Amino acid sequence: MQTLSLSFHNHTLIITINRPDKLNALNKTVIQELSGAMDDVYNNAEIRSVIITGSGPKAFVAGADISEFAALDTKGGKVMAEKGQIQVFNKIEHCSKPVIAAVNGFALGGGCELAMACHFRIASDNAKFGQPEVNLGLIPGYGGTQRLTQLIGKGRAMELLMTGSMIDAGTALQYGLVNYVVPQEDLMNKTLSVAELINTKAPLAVAGCIKAANAVFDEHKNGYELEINIFGELFDTADAKEGAAAFLEKRQPVFKGL
Repeated sequence: MQTLSLSFHNHTLIITINRPDKLNALNKTVIQELSGAMDDVYNNAEIRSVIITGSGPKAFVAGADISEFAALDTKGGKVMAEKGQIQVFNKIEHCSKPVIAAVNGFALGGGCELAMACHFRIASDNAKFGQPEVNLGLIPGYGGTQRLTQLIGKGRAMELLMTGSMIDAGTALQYGLVNYVVPQEDLMNKTLSVAELINTKAPLAVAGCIKAANAVFDEHKNGYELEINIFGELFDTADAKEGAAAFLEKRQPVFKGL
């Protein structure tokens, strides 16, 4: 891959956006390669969780590659946003395996949107978040208006969207945008420790949690009904039987995703 570095740690795939000279800005190639990497996540049974991060200490993703904007018109802008949302951001959000953002440095514009598409976020103490698109005469195009509002509430989201202001890691933690703030040198260890803890749980149950929680924000789904159905269906899995047996036998369960 030209723009991504991939590494595997036990059952966790680490996807690093590797354009440090451009502060890991999203361009067409990054979007295409992220889409391919997520396809592998969906299809590779060895992968139980994913961490997405950026190369270098300065940026997770500092935004979109503005040099690609010059030739866009209405049709081109819509195509760009739709392609990114369908091929990458929605793919991440609805992945049945946990996808965690390890945010180092700037997460602005498309970078903030990428972090928000992940199931949750862990930030280094130098992280900064923002949706500065209004400074370019635009709005977020990769779901930022929707996910930011879902995560931090309408009032705070409206302010950040309309002012284009950045917030630091401490404020992001206060707002509920990130789960943890850690020293930069501890970021990957902390994120890996959370991913590895999730990896010990029943994969089908983890997938069920993701699907049911995502239904909260889907007006076409009854989340309570979906929860009931998933809860019932899991009783027919080998992992549920293993979980109950391990509990009664006072031992650690061994889950196989079956």
